Amino acid sequence: MRLMLLSYYGDDFTGSTDVMESLALHGAGTVLFTRIPTAAEQARFAGFDAVGIAGTSRSQTPEWMDEHLPRYFTWLKQLGARFCHYKVCSTFDSAPHVGSIGRAIEVARRVFGQQVTPLVVGAPQLKRYTAFGHLFAGYQGQTYRIDRHPVMSRHPVTPMDEADLRLHLARQTPLPVDLVPANALGDAAVDAVIAAAKGIVLFDVLDLATQLETGRQLMRISDRVGPFVAGSSGVNYALAKALAVAGDIPGRASFPALPKVDRIIAVSGSCSPTTARQIHHALANGFTGLHADPLDLARNPDEAVARLSTEAKQLMGEGRSVLVYTALDAETDRGGPLDAIHGGRHRVGQGLGRIARTCIEGFGLKRAILAGGDTSSHALGELDVFALTTRFPLVATPGSPLCAAASADPKLDGLEIAMKGGQVGGDDYFVALRDGLAA
Repeated sequence: MRLMLLSYYGDDFTGSTDVMESLALHGAGTVLFTRIPTAAEQARFAGFDAVGIAGTSRSQTPEWMDEHLPRYFTWLKQLGARFCHYKVCSTFDSAPHVGSIGRAIEVARRVFGQQVTPLVVGAPQLKRYTAFGHLFAGYQGQTYRIDRHPVMSRHPVTPMDEADLRLHLARQTPLPVDLVPANALGDAAVDAVIAAAKGIVLFDVLDLATQLETGRQLMRISDRVGPFVAGSSGVNYALAKALAVAGDIPGRASFPALPKVDRIIAVSGSCSPTTARQIHHALANGFTGLHADPLDLARNPDEAVARLSTEAKQLMGEGRSVLVYTALDAETDRGGPLDAIHGGRHRVGQGLGRIARTCIEGFGLKRAILAGGDTSSHALGELDVFALTTRFPLVATPGSPLCAAASADPKLDGLEIAMKGGQVGGDDYFVALRDGLAA
C-alpha cells in the first residue's frame, strides 16, 4: 500500500484550499475535508496522496485550541502520512488571545510526542519571504516588512506589529525558536540547529532555490524529528518541489478549461482593500451588488438573512450575477462595533453562507464564491459540503483555487466553489470566475 505523503489541518478554509492547490499543481492528488469524515466519505477518496481538514482555529482562542485541536491532530496522526502539517496564513497574523500559532504547536507536540517542530513561512509564489527570521510580504507591486505592510500591520483582529517571527511567537508560547538562516541551509548547519533545538526551528525561505533546499531538508530530517511541521503553504510548495525531484509525485498537473456560467453568487465579508478593488471591478462589469450590514447580520441573523435572501433571489431571477458584501472601502468597515458583539463575526459568515445556499439551491447554480478568510470558514459551514478537491487552480493568483464540492445533497454535489482570503486575487477575480478561464 502506498504511503500517504501528507496530512494537514488548515487554520481557516481559504488557507486550507491554498494547501490543496499547491499540492494539486504538482500532481499530488489532494482532498480537503470540511470535518472529520465518516468511513464511507473517506473511502470515496481512497488512494489520494494528501488529506486535509479545513478548520477555524485562526479565529479561535487558546482555550478552544486546547479543547478541540487534539481530536483533529489525533485523527491526522492515525492516517500515518509521512508529514503532518498545521497550516497557517502566510502573513502569520496571530495573537496570544486569538489564532495563537504558538499554542497550536504546543498542542501538536503533545499529540505527536515531538520535541522539535520545523516551521516554514516564506512562500515566494505568494510573494511572502523570510530573511534572517523576519517576514516580508508583497502588496501592489512593492515588498514590505510585515510590520510596515499597509494592510497586515493594521489587521482589524490580529495586526502584525512585529516582523521578527521569533519575537512574535515569544508572545504566544514559551517554546524557544531557533533559526536556520537562508545562508546556512547545508546539511551540517541544519543538523547542528536540530540537535540543539528544544522547540521550534524556523527555516528561512526567500526565493525558489532556498524553498527547494528547505523541502529537501524537511525530507532529510523527518525520520529524526517526526512528521509534524507548521507553517504557511510554503511548507507544501517546498515539499512538493522536493518530492517531485525525488520522483515521488509527477511535479505538474493539467486541468480542463473553465467554461463561462450565465450567473454566479458571490458573498464577501472581507474588509480588505484588495477585495474592495475586486468588488468595484465586478460591479463595473455586470455584477449587481447587495450591501449586507454586518451589524444587522450579527444582531438579527434570521431576519437579516431572510431579507437579503429574498433580495438576492429577486435579482438572480432577473438573470443577474449577485455579489453580497459587508464592506466596500475603509469607511464601510464596521469591525469595531462588530467585535463588541459576542460571536458577531461568526454569525456574519454563517449568514452569508445561508444566503449563498438559498441562491444555489433556488436556481441550480453551478458556481459560487466566498470571500474573506474567516468569512469563508463559517460560510462554507452552512453548505452541506463534506469535502473539496481542486477543480481549477488560479496560477496567476495562487491561494484561491476553484474547488469541486462533495456533498450528500445532489443540489450541492459537484458545485464549483471558490474561497479567497482578503489579500488574495487580482482585480478581476470575481469576473474571471464568472466568465471562464482557458486551461
